[in-house]
Amino acid sequence: MRVSECPLHGAGVRPDHLVGRRLEQVVTSWHLYGSEAPSGPLDVWLIDSEAIATRITTGSDWCLIVETSPPFAGYDMAESGRVEVASISGETPFADHLGETVLAVSEEGGPDSERIALEISFGSGRVRCESWSGDLRLSGK
Repeated sequence: MRVSECPLHGAGVRPDHLVGRRLEQVVTSWHLYGSEAPSGPLDVWLIDSEAIATRITTGSDWCLIVETSPPFAGYDMAESGRVEVASISGETPFADHLGETVLAVSEEGGPDSERIALEISFGSGRVRCESWSGDLRLSGK
């Protein structure tokens, strides 16, 4: 079993397919509830120069899932709020790297060989994606 293989969700896609591709668009999903600040993002889709959408999200076992899938439509959860899906304009650290080429990716595994973090490097910096207590956390460096 390689480092990025979750016992529950499997290996997903190898994120190194992003290397050498330009980040063209970033789409995110956010949980909105009443007048509270949005929580999330829940999912991030990196759409590259090959028009491939790479989804980064967390699994029910708190692993970090990386898969290729197109963004889904937002949906209403009645009294639990709604999930909105839209292109970003600055809400995540990926916004600073739009139009840049991915130079490298690295993964970190947890105690059961599941992926818990992914770092994506660009010429002007890096973005770290990690699962933190089941939530997706993004940070720029």
